[in-house]
Amino acid sequence: MVSYSDERFADLQLLRYQLVGFEQLTLRQKRYIYALSKATLYGRDITFDQFGKYNLRIRKMLEAIYTASQIQHDTDDFKALEIYLKRIWFSNGIYHHYGSEKFQPGFSEDYLRKMLQQVPKECLPLSDGETLDAFCADLFPVIFDPSLYPKRVNKADGEDLVKTSACNFYQDVTQEEAENYYQSQKEAYEGDEPPSFGLNSTLIKRDGKVCEDIWCVGGRYSKAIEKIVYWLEQAKEYAENPKQTDIISHLVDYYKTGDLQSFNTYCKEWVSEHDGRVDFVNGFIEVYGDPLGLKGSWEGIVEYKDLEATKRTQTISNNAQWFEDHSPVDSRFRKKEVKGVSANAICAAMLGGDEYPSTAIGINLPNADWIRAEYGSKSVTISNITDAYNKAAHGNGFKEEFVIDDQTLAMIERYGDLCDDLHTDLHECLGHGSGQLLSGTDLDALKAYGNTIEEARADLFGLYYIADPKMVELGLLPDMEAYKSQYYSYMMNGLLTQLIRIQPGHQIEEAHMRNRALIARWCMEHGDTLSLIQREGKTYLEIKDYAVLRQMIATLLAEIQRIKSEGDYEAARQMVERYAVKVDPVIHQEILERYQRLDLAPYKGFINPRMTPVKNEKGEITDIQLDYTEKYAQQMLRYSSEYGTLI
Repeated sequence: MVSYSDERFADLQLLRYQLVGFEQLTLRQKRYIYALSKATLYGRDITFDQFGKYNLRIRKMLEAIYTASQIQHDTDDFKALEIYLKRIWFSNGIYHHYGSEKFQPGFSEDYLRKMLQQVPKECLPLSDGETLDAFCADLFPVIFDPSLYPKRVNKADGEDLVKTSACNFYQDVTQEEAENYYQSQKEAYEGDEPPSFGLNSTLIKRDGKVCEDIWCVGGRYSKAIEKIVYWLEQAKEYAENPKQTDIISHLVDYYKTGDLQSFNTYCKEWVSEHDGRVDFVNGFIEVYGDPLGLKGSWEGIVEYKDLEATKRTQTISNNAQWFEDHSPVDSRFRKKEVKGVSANAICAAMLGGDEYPSTAIGINLPNADWIRAEYGSKSVTISNITDAYNKAAHGNGFKEEFVIDDQTLAMIERYGDLCDDLHTDLHECLGHGSGQLLSGTDLDALKAYGNTIEEARADLFGLYYIADPKMVELGLLPDMEAYKSQYYSYMMNGLLTQLIRIQPGHQIEEAHMRNRALIARWCMEHGDTLSLIQREGKTYLEIKDYAVLRQMIATLLAEIQRIKSEGDYEAARQMVERYAVKVDPVIHQEILERYQRLDLAPYKGFINPRMTPVKNEKGEITDIQLDYTEKYAQQMLRYSSEYGTLI
């Protein structure tokens, strides 16, 4: 099921994902999913606040105008306000979810002030005793001044990344102070299981002293975390096995105490549970929203195994040691024994926080390298999400516009979806879990460049092995021609088509985009098998020799793994700054113009299904009903009403 024609605005398009096989789950499993889903939705306000300290007040202010019956809706200004609000909902704040630049409203300060004067004051997020004039004076510069807090995450080389990033992880501290604070914690730590320092806190300066506000029950975000904990406790009653019950107990303990050693315990237990069909991620996880790569954005996803598709991922994970042993990287950087690697294809049942409305297509956790090395990792490919993306992409004219010729286009049409899924499997299932750090290497040695290097490492791993005869031997690809579709699509994206996601005059900021640019540009510079050619005034990618390209990928993988394993910050900086950041303005403009003529949205996200318990005359839950008809604005307003906890 994919529906998106009536849910498009700005550069965004909304899809739906179907919970395939949900009706075949047991009532216990459905109730488990339902309770976990409630815990997932209660984290929404945390993500909004993490992504900018003004986000929640701005969102509630605009929602009050949007829902006010006395406001006239059929004006250009109101329509511009509606688009602005929908973009805020999508991005969990006033910054673009991908490029992290601040949105510019299409309405004026004067219009916004007049609308606020028509809204009852009790509907606005005014502080105690705050006047409307003071409220406007506080928020209007944030909304309308493009020079004030312009980027959520700034990664520009040579700047103070903390001071120049608008994300709400740091208050009144500099990058140097933050790095020194956490470096001192690492140096003071004595033990074999280091915590992820800084993962669940806001770093602030009080009375001239740098300290942390911990995100936990009784601490920062307590009202939201209390609700999450409540529904996690409810979920325990329907867990599929005692191990799942213990895992939730460890997570609850972590939420209650904020103790990062408790989080380590939770991660170790979570990564070792494989018997249940239902699983979840809930917490402060991914660090890409922090310019220093330390602090976890809140995210949640509830999932259950896609049993048929999991046969593919488990084939990969069952051969993990073979892949590690045959990697082209230096033997010093390979794991001698691969432990605990599991891989499943899953159906997403509910998305939340930093995974909603825009979500990943694959996940590999936990993030801590030492846990991966000693206890393993869990990897998932989200099959119902990739299915929705694939169905939305077919026949939209994108490939026909940018692929060099009919022969290559036919190859991509034949093998593309299969290879996309397989590359994601290899990236998540093995790429992130491959390799090892040398003894004594600081886990955060690469600092702001760590995320890009890590994504490049996983992508290169997938690219190298998707072209290996082992893929055909294992029955994962039909022949040795298939991988070429992935090579062409990937390099075309890295060199050309991902530029549609960048505004004119901007550089590449997002870690995954930097990673793709790095790989494609490095390969083009280090040989002549990749080239950009002109045909009838249009630029296309040409690949002369796919086998040679694979050897180049092997060489780059070896170097990226060395940088990661040795913690070579300067090499990482030079690699990223040289290949992954800058944009050719002439090619950029051409790509934007060609894409604009297709009338497509470059970004897509998802509307969650609505889950409702079905009860009998005794009040007992007999089923969980799914509703796919809720509109985007309806869902967002309902979430603000039902799951709003922090304002």
